[in-house]
Amino acid sequence: MHLFWDWKIALSSLFLVSATNLSAQDSPSAIENFKDKKVFYTDLGYNTSPFRIKYPFNEDTDVLKYKNNFKTFMGIGFAYKWFHLRIGFPVFGFVKPVDRWGESQQFQVGFNFSLKKLFFDVDFKTVQGYAIQDYMAIDSNFISIGFPQLRMPSVRTTNFSLNSWYFHDRDFKMAALRGKQAHYNQAVQTWYLKGTLNGFGVDNSGKGIIPPFLVDNSNTKTKASIYSAIDFGVIPGYAYVTRFKNWQISGWLGFGGVIQSKFYTLNNSPRGFIGLAPRYDIRFIGGYSDDSYFVFLETEFDNKSISFNELKYRQYFYSIRLTAGIRFGKEKIN
Repeated sequence: MHLFWDWKIALSSLFLVSATNLSAQDSPSAIENFKDKKVFYTDLGYNTSPFRIKYPFNEDTDVLKYKNNFKTFMGIGFAYKWFHLRIGFPVFGFVKPVDRWGESQQFQVGFNFSLKKLFFDVDFKTVQGYAIQDYMAIDSNFISIGFPQLRMPSVRTTNFSLNSWYFHDRDFKMAALRGKQAHYNQAVQTWYLKGTLNGFGVDNSGKGIIPPFLVDNSNTKTKASIYSAIDFGVIPGYAYVTRFKNWQISGWLGFGGVIQSKFYTLNNSPRGFIGLAPRYDIRFIGGYSDDSYFVFLETEFDNKSISFNELKYRQYFYSIRLTAGIRFGKEKIN
């Protein structure tokens, strides 16, 4: 009898192990990988970096809106296994009329990579040439010919960001979200943490960022030629991707805060403070993908802010890109 129970336990354990192994083998992978295929793609989109200064200038004005005149950018890329190359260049000229908004010079360089559950992104960008929207309605002494904007060609914004995302679910991968060398075949959701380190600001080559008409002589911050900050922090959030037939939609949303060292510069003399600032993290990616080709729309929204009591500087970054490409070569691997 004792031998019978030993065999029964052994057989039951064998069946349990076999069932577990079969279940693991039959369980489909969340990601279909195309790294063994050659990928050619092109993309079209733009990046814009407007900012605002909020302050009680007078009874009628408490916000100045600075906007840059950007160009549409086109990219051509190739990816195969670990190699990925993209070349981008401006097309179609400036989006807004140059006689009203002036010209903006944009420069951006960056790179990103994934490592296990982490995704890293390093980005540096500058934009020179802004215009204050509807300035004619603010300053009655402003004289213009046919346009209400005050052009400020020497105003320049600068932003450096080092970001890392930890996605708790190991199946949540940026390569599969962007759809070039992989895509999803089932829904995945996860919480995440974003670590962020930033250096950013705006300057006007020694001149005041705020027009003289609106300067408050009782507040030296309104006369500043530079507003800048260095900050770091952690942003928790939620990420989700789903797939219906060959359509894939994904995105994430996070809210958090940073510890910030902030400065304003007047007459080449910087003055610094320490404080806290809010941050959000928003991204959306969606499109169509099968074994042979893909089309994806990717949007990204970012913000930076500096608060000097009643004077607040807010920098916004908007990016929209449409990407289409083809895959050919070996069959996909899981």
